[in-house]
Amino acid sequence: MTTTTAQDFLFQRIKALLPPERTVVDAISELLNISTDSAYRRIRGETLLVLDEVSILCNHFSFSMDQLLNLKTNSVLFQNIRVDANNYSYEQYLQELVQLMQQANSFFNKEIIYLTKDVPIFHNFYFSPLTEFRYYFWMKYILRHPDFSDKHFQFDSLPPTIEPLSKDLIKLYTKIPSVEIWNTECVNSTISQIEFCKDSGHFPRASDIKKIYEALEMTILHLQSQAENGYKYLPGEEEQTKRVEFSFFYNRVILGDNTILVSADQNKTAYLNYDVLNYITTMDIGFCNQCHDDLKNIMRKSTLISKTSEKQRNIFFAILLTKIRDRKNILV
Repeated sequence: MTTTTAQDFLFQRIKALLPPERTVVDAISELLNISTDSAYRRIRGETLLVLDEVSILCNHFSFSMDQLLNLKTNSVLFQNIRVDANNYSYEQYLQELVQLMQQANSFFNKEIIYLTKDVPIFHNFYFSPLTEFRYYFWMKYILRHPDFSDKHFQFDSLPPTIEPLSKDLIKLYTKIPSVEIWNTECVNSTISQIEFCKDSGHFPRASDIKKIYEALEMTILHLQSQAENGYKYLPGEEEQTKRVEFSFFYNRVILGDNTILVSADQNKTAYLNYDVLNYITTMDIGFCNQCHDDLKNIMRKSTLISKTSEKQRNIFFAILLTKIRDRKNILV
């Protein structure tokens, strides 16, 4: 990679990371403490970046110098996004996800490929009872927030900012063409979490559990409707008003992990989920391209059940719904 090409590449990657309302020239001017005109000359390649400037930009945007200079190593630089009760709150986590979706939406050509072993995080926010339960469970058992140590579940206890952020997130997700790769185990963890809280005595009433199961059931039915039509929309929206492509694959080959690949014009970003909410992310070209190839290979071995394969689609969603309804129907 030549120096000019490396510099162009660096600015392309910076542009992909900036929020829609922020320009590359403003960011470069501020970070390097230079004039707007000087920033323009660097962006156009008329002035070469010096090593100290490259170091500042790479450190700020978590870029790898190996990747920038096209050095052949086996190392991949990841950024770690980890929620904790003290330094990085759940509200900040949602805010950052909203910003990422806004950034992806600012590009003309965009796509999300989501290989999942759970219900993808976006789909937890269609219906309030499921949103409220997810918040309770994550705060109590994943983040181990001290305010939740002895707290039982109750409705209408979300902080005022959480549900609006959750709704913003799913609205933005429905605007991005997506591929989701599911298997029949994807609802198991949600069901297990509900049952664990039930067995632990955290629900004051069986009717509360039933509401959560009903919200999960409606979520799966809404996904089935989107898969049948092959495009995305929110519950209650007119189906004909949206034409954002939604491809849904029934994966019977492997029990996958939670891997998300976001493509925006020529840029790709991989997100690898771990410990329920946390993830590591990279824009490393080699890694992202290999991740893209691997996901495409899984798709080739899976069954496309959006818009086509009605029989397979009905079988798939019937399996998920039966698991939920069996649990819901035994509640007294």
